[in-house]
Amino acid sequence: MKKIVILSGKGGVGKSSVVASLAVLLARNRKIIAVDCDVDASNLALVLGLRTDAFESWHPVQTSEKALLVPEKCTHCEKCKSVCNFNAISWDEKKGEPIFNELLCEGCGACQLVCDAGAIELKKVDNAKVGFGRTKYGFYIVSGQLKMGEAGSGKVVSVVKDRAYELAKKEEAEIILIDSAAGIGCPVIASVRDADYGVVVTEPTPSAFSDMKRALSVLNHFGIKYGIIINRYDINTKLTETIEKFANEHELPILGKIPYDRTFVDALVNLIPIVIYDKKYEKLFSEILAKIVNQL
Repeated sequence: MKKIVILSGKGGVGKSSVVASLAVLLARNRKIIAVDCDVDASNLALVLGLRTDAFESWHPVQTSEKALLVPEKCTHCEKCKSVCNFNAISWDEKKGEPIFNELLCEGCGACQLVCDAGAIELKKVDNAKVGFGRTKYGFYIVSGQLKMGEAGSGKVVSVVKDRAYELAKKEEAEIILIDSAAGIGCPVIASVRDADYGVVVTEPTPSAFSDMKRALSVLNHFGIKYGIIINRYDINTKLTETIEKFANEHELPILGKIPYDRTFVDALVNLIPIVIYDKKYEKLFSEILAKIVNQL
């Protein structure tokens, strides 16, 4: 079972659209599982035409903790308030005890460590949910959704991937496609960690090029081979040439170049992958997919 992670660094470069089309084509000849690891704003299922309220199953996830006061043990020393770096603890002057703000608490445990009376406990909370559903293209997608105001997205991604691996074994899947979040933070690191191959989607803009190089540094850290897809390559041909030069200098394969086309927007609006919405793109994405598979 091979794991392919798709990341971008910068958001908005068309990464999920690319993943959706690759998944549809790949599923025609192989058993696959798609995984949406952007738990802060998951939308891969939508791009594939599957609404999350139509998922077969959702389960709560507990990867975060919140501080909880045990009033009868409190000695009113205010140490907990002074040590909280997230301003999650205020002081009730009338009761002479701390007040914990659940939305600000990160569950770091610093307040518990300084409380000599043992008046603070860390309680597990449902901070996300993980679910799966079958797309109309014949393969399952696993997705996670972080609750509003909650933390721990990196840990949630790890749970999402574990659930995907379990489902992949059950379905005897050959390949897992992992759609990472934007950026290079904890969710991305959790997405990339055990991948066999990486695909970096970028576009010819200064910010996307800069963020692409930061994404590559994450893949390099984990020693993962990767290739580059340049989306909307024709909006700035000069910068596209710069990206290609960078790739050649570092011996990185350009897996494909996708032109700018408003049809992509129409496909997204209609919740249909571009290779289905406009058949002329099937050849281009098939060539990209062939290059990726050859790298595995």
